[in-house]
Amino acid sequence: MFLFINYNGDIMSKEEFKKFAKLHPELANPVRKGTTSWQKLYELYDIYGETSDIWNEYFEQTSKDSFKDLFKTFKNLDIETVKKGVTNIQKTINLLQELGLSKQEEKEYEPRPIYRRFED
Repeated sequence: MFLFINYNGDIMSKEEFKKFAKLHPELANPVRKGTTSWQKLYELYDIYGETSDIWNEYFEQTSKDSFKDLFKTFKNLDIETVKKGVTNIQKTINLLQELGLSKQEEKEYEPRPIYRRFED
């Protein structure tokens, strides 16, 4: 006599957690920073589920961190380098516009009628 046990609990919750993590990519930020691990996040998901208030800590933390990172980026930004970059982009756009205008000013190709020969 054989006994078949259908065990889907752990495998199914892993797949559900993967879907949850894909819906909330901000969960990857604490893992990248080393403040938590995917295992810990999975255990929280397994215990509390995806509708728990415990996730607010991670979602709010990532929005605060991203604002801090953005502020640091602007703080360390060199205005002269930005001006040079914008000037170079403007020069490139002007050059491309001039090339486009010169091509339009050229005589457009007119196909020769089929019944005419080269000597005509």
